[in-house]
Amino acid sequence: MTSTENLLSELNPAQSAAVAHAGGPLLVVAGAGSGKTRVLTRRIAYLMSARHVAPYQILAITFTNKAAGEMKARVGELVGPVAQSMWVSTFHSACVRILRQEAMRLGYSSSFSIYDSADSLRLITIVAKELNLDSKRYPARQFQA
Repeated sequence: MTSTENLLSELNPAQSAAVAHAGGPLLVVAGAGSGKTRVLTRRIAYLMSARHVAPYQILAITFTNKAAGEMKARVGELVGPVAQSMWVSTFHSACVRILRQEAMRLGYSSSFSIYDSADSLRLITIVAKELNLDSKRYPARQFQA
């Protein structure tokens, strides 16, 4: 694992303060290319190194698969293989993971599929054809919620 001093090196004062923040939650607002991912990944490593926070106690969420992959790779460079077991993901994948883990408690199977709008439109079209519905009179988009 990277040393605390190394985690804070190459950061500007505001970034360094965010990484070493001693209070509770911290909101980091900054523009594109300003180092938000660097701050977040170093914060994760800092929490593990300086504050002895266990990897399973850390949740890092972002919006895109690309950003999540980059974040996980950077965390891996800083903390090592333990990063593979951490929750570093997108909002969607974290929610799906929780749903799959808890589905049985609700009486559902964990092997479900999530349809995007294109998938659901395709399925509606297939069902409408099977029901012999006139696609001009009842366009599939009309049934999409």
